[in-house]
Amino acid sequence: MSGKTPRIYGRLAPWFHLLTSPDDYSEEAEFFRRTIVAASATPPETLLELGSGGGNNASYLKASFKMTLTDISPQMLAVSRTLNPECEHIQGDMRSIRLGREFDAVFIHDAIAYMITEDDLRRAIETAFVHCRNGGVALFAPDHTRETFLPSTRHGGHDGEGRAMRYLEWVHDPDPADTSYTVDFALLLREGNEVRCEYDRHICGLFGHEDWLRVIGSAGFSPRAVPFEHSEVEPGSSVVFLGIKPER
Repeated sequence: MSGKTPRIYGRLAPWFHLLTSPDDYSEEAEFFRRTIVAASATPPETLLELGSGGGNNASYLKASFKMTLTDISPQMLAVSRTLNPECEHIQGDMRSIRLGREFDAVFIHDAIAYMITEDDLRRAIETAFVHCRNGGVALFAPDHTRETFLPSTRHGGHDGEGRAMRYLEWVHDPDPADTSYTVDFALLLREGNEVRCEYDRHICGLFGHEDWLRVIGSAGFSPRAVPFEHSEVEPGSSVVFLGIKPER
């Protein structure tokens, strides 16, 4: 992760599942599972997730794969352990972590968005390549590409036991000439009858389709773009990227 760690991944991490609930991930996780399996020459059994965050995708994918979860934030790993206690959790930066073993598949969900320079992106994809077995698959799922990016606002949040969160999210691109965009959050946190407001800024990377394919290919993968399919996403408006590691 480049720059300052967003608050929701640090001191506000215990609130994470009230920002984004695991219950909302079943359809998305099934798409990722199906895409990984379809791209694999043999049925994959082991899956490494880099930047696993609060473990929302893993809470579904672990039914199909033996999972190892890594994240740069120890606070987020603690959140994920409450949801996925049976999974292996390891702290590390996706740009540099080396576990000394290979997996049938490697997955990076929206944590890949925190790679804000092409060098960041290259290093994260090289990490995926190093940990992917020959003939294995890596799946990268950015929220936006240069071609699909649109400024937006949305709101949401969830209730928990004795506390709740509501948020306003503002996605915008202050400088279209660079390789980043900005996501600003206004977070209302309620505990009992007390409510406080927190501001959280996320700086995310923005690259074109051809940039993605080129960087994935330069790592040694055979690259491919796949349309993202979800009932709440307009068809053709979002893509994910696959890297197939050649058989040796």
